[in-house]
Amino acid sequence: MTEAQALIRAVEQADSAPRLVAAVRDLAAAEVAAGISTLIAVLGYNNPTAAVAAVQGLIQIGSPAVQPLIEQLDDYNYGARAYAIRALAAIADPRALDILLASAATDFAPSVRRAAAKGLGNLRWSELSTQQQTAAQAKALETLAFIAQDADWSIRYAAVVGLQGLATTSELTPQIQDKFAQILETEKDAAVRSRVQLAQSQLFSTTF
Repeated sequence: MTEAQALIRAVEQADSAPRLVAAVRDLAAAEVAAGISTLIAVLGYNNPTAAVAAVQGLIQIGSPAVQPLIEQLDDYNYGARAYAIRALAAIADPRALDILLASAATDFAPSVRRAAAKGLGNLRWSELSTQQQTAAQAKALETLAFIAQDADWSIRYAAVVGLQGLATTSELTPQIQDKFAQILETEKDAAVRSRVQLAQSQLFSTTF
């Protein structure tokens, strides 16, 4: 039995919550591609501490975890889906664009939508061709602008975070600055307004 197999078996055979957390942390620390599916499975366990450790492990593994995360996205367990989207957002591989767009716009779970919105602003656009970048960033802007009008203030807040990230990673800063001005004309929630103003000030300071 290889070390990776032993680490995976320890997760699968853990007979208590503390042992599960310890086993997941060990597997995550190993950063082995063989453990990706096991770490993804942990996202659906009823153990938030283990799930967070699994997310960190997937993030550390990076790009090799992207396709499995997309393919094994849990359509029924929104908690597991939120953790998976958090991992995809942090890895920032542009292959996750379509799932982040769909999740931000249409998922019924606010936790999933928030994670996706934030992730849309920080993808590694440089891994795409110039033509692909333009199209992908336009889609991200369109989706973030759309959910910036959502009825849920926390979704609007996440959209602002995503828009700020997109402004700093693309050539869309002028359009996003205009969007922020539009949001302030109608936004009633103090937290969202404050987040827009923070984004504006930070973007202004990096421009000059």
